Amino acid sequence: MSVKNYSLGQVGDYEIKQLKVFKTVVDCGGFSAAETSLNIGRSTISLHISNLEARLNLVLCKRGRGGFSLTEEGLIIYQMTENLLESLDAFRTTVNNLNVSLTGKLRLALSDKVSLDPRSHFPELIQRFSTEAPEVSITTNVSSMSNIERMILNDEADIGFIPYHRKLDGLSYVHLYSDDCYLYCGKDHPLATMSVEDQDEKVDKYPATHAGLKPHEAVSEQISQMNLTAISYFYDSRLALILSGRYIGFLPERYAASYVESGQIIAVAPENRSYTLGVAVICKKTTQPNKPRELFLKVLHQTVEELISAPY
Repeated sequence: MSVKNYSLGQVGDYEIKQLKVFKTVVDCGGFSAAETSLNIGRSTISLHISNLEARLNLVLCKRGRGGFSLTEEGLIIYQMTENLLESLDAFRTTVNNLNVSLTGKLRLALSDKVSLDPRSHFPELIQRFSTEAPEVSITTNVSSMSNIERMILNDEADIGFIPYHRKLDGLSYVHLYSDDCYLYCGKDHPLATMSVEDQDEKVDKYPATHAGLKPHEAVSEQISQMNLTAISYFYDSRLALILSGRYIGFLPERYAASYVESGQIIAVAPENRSYTLGVAVICKKTTQPNKPRELFLKVLHQTVEELISAPY
């Protein structure tokens, strides 16, 4: 389709709309699959792609009995479209941040159980932030520590609440609180009826569940010799494995307290099998203005008593 000396000229809103349609089709893997995401029919999608190809003077994709696939030119345009749309989002965010009236989005990502832990003051933080910035929309997401780190570094989230396992150069950390974590087994587990001395001697041979992350030094010392046969990052699913009587695993003492009191789980060799796990608020080190993020951090420092810099 290419013509020598072809010039694209100015790109406007209509072309950007077509590029968004094109990106969605690629992300979905074809025209039919994109119908639901775009909320338009296949014939309309096809028309958008055809018009875009004519506008760019390029064949972007192959469609037919062989299925949907990108041409070499289509792959390049797809990658450039991703960059273009990310730049437009960054431009929009920056403009919103420069406005006198605080608008835009605040994207929060939290690890397991943090939002309802009273030590995080999360409901109070949201209340105070929303009072000061009522026009800012808030989105929350619950995920694993490693995914939250990735989201912050890739500008997919603004603020993260995570248990601390490591320090990354691109992130800033503010320590919130620390948990004492102990090793537990279910009431029907063989370790439950052993003496503490026998527990400490035999514990490493029993199947154990763990978070599946590269642990920091204190955790590594505890689990390095254990029989790690099940991965469960979130506390609820880890507790369920422990309650099964098949697995042992570490849990924060505060989280496990009610199950210990009811006799459903038992601490295993508590004098020797424990570690401390800190919880921190993280954000990306950047010079790009983000007023919602800056306001949230300000509210955080105002709300949490005796807040200190993370000791890592």
